[in-house]
Amino acid sequence: MIQKQQHSLLNKAEEACDLLRGHLKQDHVVRIISHNDADGISAAGVMCNAIAQEDGKFHVTIIPRLKDEIISKFFKEKYKLFIFCDMGSANLKSINRLKGDVIIADHHQTNLNARPGDNIVHVNPHLYGLDGTKDVSASGISYLTVRPMGYTNLSGLAIVGAFGDMQYKNGFTGVNQMILNDGIESNNIEVRDDLKIAYKSKEPLYKALSYTINPVIKNVSGDEEGSVNFLEKIGISYGIKFDELSNEEKDILKNELVKINPEIFSSVYTVPSEIPELRNLEDYSNILDACGKNKKHGIGLSICIGDRKDSIKEAQDLVKTYRDDIVYGIEWIKKEGSVVQDKIQYIYAEEKRKKRIMGTLSSIGLDLEILDPEKPVLAMSRMDNIIKVSGRTTSKMTEKGVNLGYALENASKSFNGSGGGHNIAAGAVIPYREMDNFLNLVDEIVRTQLKAN
Repeated sequence: MIQKQQHSLLNKAEEACDLLRGHLKQDHVVRIISHNDADGISAAGVMCNAIAQEDGKFHVTIIPRLKDEIISKFFKEKYKLFIFCDMGSANLKSINRLKGDVIIADHHQTNLNARPGDNIVHVNPHLYGLDGTKDVSASGISYLTVRPMGYTNLSGLAIVGAFGDMQYKNGFTGVNQMILNDGIESNNIEVRDDLKIAYKSKEPLYKALSYTINPVIKNVSGDEEGSVNFLEKIGISYGIKFDELSNEEKDILKNELVKINPEIFSSVYTVPSEIPELRNLEDYSNILDACGKNKKHGIGLSICIGDRKDSIKEAQDLVKTYRDDIVYGIEWIKKEGSVVQDKIQYIYAEEKRKKRIMGTLSSIGLDLEILDPEKPVLAMSRMDNIIKVSGRTTSKMTEKGVNLGYALENASKSFNGSGGGHNIAAGAVIPYREMDNFLNLVDEIVRTQLKAN
């Protein structure tokens, strides 16, 4: 059954590819609009690289969210082909009004009853009963769209986006696994088992362990003091780098870390032909994530399409700032916790340093069980008169019936806002004055979802 569903998705992606090729043959400039996170930047990067390798031209815009008023601005543009990456599935009604042809390469939940216009090729796994939350990211959908052109060298960038959307937990599945196989079989991607310690060749061991958040290490991730205590307890010097350890010490460290979280020693994915800073695909994803969080989308996209000389240094500085912000944020939620309602909990920030990491912080808080994993978390960030909402929950709660994408979409619409996403991770924007009412409504929707299940 799954193979049949994947085959249907591939057929639709090939239809999109035929449309793209037709416009490139006519020397049309392709208009690309994509999301501003690591997955969205990767998805745009995949499209741009494929078009460039076909000697085509493109114009890219990276945005935080797709609203009807933003789409209305595109009505005035005279492009013959628009491509929406990592967005668009929730905006079919407005996109139908665009005059040119359209490809939507998205993986978010969509209204299965909505009908795209004849000028739209809608590529989305949910249309075929596949899971866009864990089986394929937006960069993966972009890759499927250009895959018939034979660009398996872009499989690594597609996997970068999957890391960005945290689709690696418990290994890659579904379409992601198929894309990974493309990369391995074409000798573009290599896989080996290794310790997944962040920045282990660059930072003292205690810092590297405290920076490691994927996977999390309980009482160590985000906690330099806890990291020092852990290393002292197992008899390893905390101030040296991993590469300076003896083989015996490396074995001791590995065994003790695996006791805390077995996922700490697992598959590492690399593209050997890449520059050292981007060779590890998870590190690559972290770089794009830091660019997105700091509103430096242009730097992230430049890295994806090959402009590395000036961009990499600036991006690495952003990563350093971002990882320090994460440690700071973890300390904050350890101290303050969340505000708990009946079926949900929330954290709230107005400080700039916290606001840009709220979604990531929610996920880490759940993984470390600093926040109650039995209650979805809404991270609320005030931006003048609006609230940006990042919702996160666990796989266990989605199995119990929680669907944050639908909860945030329906609740935000009740207050003239907008929202949507996945069952496990979603976002919304609402007026600040409606924050309490919104929280109460989401609490009620989640209660209903749990009761229905």
